[in-house]
This record gives sequence, C-alpha cells and structure tokens, in this order.
Amino acid sequence: MAIKATIFKANLQIADMDRNVYGDHALTIARHPSETDERMLIRVLAFVLNAPASNDDGALELAKSLWDTDEPDLWQKDLTGQIVHWIDVGQPDEKRLMKASGRAGRVSVLSFSASTAVWWRGIETKITRARNLTVWQIDAAASQALGELAQRTMQLQVTVQDGTLWIADATRTVEITPNKLYPL
Repeated sequence: MAIKATIFKANLQIADMDRNVYGDHALTIARHPSETDERMLIRVLAFVLNAPASNDDGALELAKSLWDTDEPDLWQKDLTGQIVHWIDVGQPDEKRLMKASGRAGRVSVLSFSASTAVWWRGIETKITRARNLTVWQIDAAASQALGELAQRTMQLQVTVQDGTLWIADATRTVEITPNKLYPL
C-alpha cells in the first residue's frame, strides 16, 4: 500500500513592500512522502514571492508536481484555464523548462540545493530561447534554516523589502535573499 501525503496547514501574513502586495493566505499543503520539509517550505516561499495582489486574473495555487509530471509546483491560471505563471522548485531539466515556456506566460524556477551552480552551468546555454523564464537561487544554508520552521500547523509572518525576505514563526526568523541567475 502506498504511503499517503502528509497534510500541513500554513497561515501566511505577507507584507511585500517591493511589490505592494499585502494579505493573509491560508495554505493547505500536501507533502509528498518523498518531499523534505525544506522543499515543502521552498514551495511556500515560492508562493510568497509570486502571490498576486488580487485573484482577479486567477489565483496562485499549489499544484501536483510530485504526483503528476505535467504540472509544476505552483501555477496561476487565468479564468479561462490558461497558465499565466508556471513555477518549479528544485533543478528541472532544460526540456521541462522549454516545454513550460511554451505553455505559460511566465516561468519561474527556485533552486535551493548546494549543487545549484553545477546544475545551472549544465543548462544555462540550453534555455536561452526561453524569453519568459526567470531562475532564482536560494542559498542552501538559508533554505535549510527555512525547512526547520516546518510544523503541521504554521503561523508565518513574511516581510519582503529591498529583495530580502524575513520569514518568522513565534520563536525564530529566517532571512533569505534570492539571487537572480537568469536573466541577468
């Protein structure tokens, strides 16, 4: 019998001063049995970085990437079902990124592993045709610290200012400054 997903709840209070996006979001996160706390919280971070100011053009949602390879980690679809924004977490291959680039208005990747530099050197010349792609690197130590905030029920306050994020629970704060790899 297959192991089922573990359900996590995250209440986010977002104050993104860089994009003028403020609001409270309640996320229900199905963590795949093979997913770590760190990767799950990077998905939450991707939500924070890309949450729209309103859902008038469609809501940003957690997708089923680990269950269905045709879906990203998060996506925003407009009211007609077209993919507005495709967001992957980790180190997807260039074929996946080029396919996503053709399917979505925007494509974003958040890589968080210590091996990001090796992965990036391997694909950076292969994705230059993807004009709607943005690739970010999250420092491995910061992503590991973020993973330590994982609890089955989370209350997280997130402040974004001048490109830096502060994610806090009741006892700890993690500071993350994403590094843009592409386009420069």
